[in-house]
Amino acid sequence: MNVYEIKSMGERIKGNPYVGRGIVLGKSQDGKKAAIAYFIMGRSENSRNRVFTIKNGEVFTEPFDVSKVKDPSLIIYAAIRSVENKLIVTNGDQTDTIYNFVKDGKCFNKALKTREFEPDAPNFTPRISGMITFGEKDFAYKMSILKSLDEVGSDCARYTFDYPSKNGLGHFIHTYVTDGDPIPTFQVEPERVAIPNSIEEFANDIWNNLDQNNKISLYVRYVDLETNEYQEKLINKNV
Repeated sequence: MNVYEIKSMGERIKGNPYVGRGIVLGKSQDGKKAAIAYFIMGRSENSRNRVFTIKNGEVFTEPFDVSKVKDPSLIIYAAIRSVENKLIVTNGDQTDTIYNFVKDGKCFNKALKTREFEPDAPNFTPRISGMITFGEKDFAYKMSILKSLDEVGSDCARYTFDYPSKNGLGHFIHTYVTDGDPIPTFQVEPERVAIPNSIEEFANDIWNNLDQNNKISLYVRYVDLETNEYQEKLINKNV
C-alpha cells in the first residue's frame, strides 16, 4: 500500500454506504485557493431531517421539518465559523468551543482537550474538527478526531494532525469506516486527496459519489489567497 497516494474524493468515497460526516481541507492545484468541504450523512429519520443553511458567512445544520425533530442535541449545530484569521469546521457543537477558546487567546488543541466523542452508545460517534489559519497569502491547517478508547466508551483518545499547505493536496477525515452495527469508527490518519482548481468539479465529485440513500448535505468553500474573497457551493438533498 502506498501511504502517499493521492486519490480524488470520488475514489475515496464511491461505493461506501456510510462514511458518516466528513471534513476536507487543502489547497487547489494552482496554489491560489484554500479549500474546505464538509458533508453529513444519516441513517435514521432524525439524522436525515436536516439541511445546511448559511447565515452571515457561517454554516449551520438545521431541521428540514421542525415537526419531526426528536433529539436536536447532536444534529443541530454551527458547522463552520470564522474568528480572527481562522476558519473552523467541525461535526458538532465543538465548533463553538474552538471559536470561544481562539477568541480568548487559547488554542485549538486546548479547546478540544475539554471535549470528547459523542455520547451515542454503542456507536460513540467521533468528533472531527478542522481549522485553517491564514497567513500572508498562504495558510496551514489542523485536523482532529476525538474517539472512544474502547467499545464501552470508558475514555477518550485524542489525535491531532498539523499540515502545511501544498498545491493540489488535501486531507480527508470522516467519522466512520463504513456502515455497521455498531458503526466502526475512523481508524487511520486523514486520507490524502486531490484538490482541483474548480469548486464545481470538487463539489460534484463529492456529492455524486456519496451514497445516494444516506447523503444529506454538502458545503464547499474556496478562499482566494490573494484577495480573501471566497466562492461557496451548498447542496441539500432536502429541498
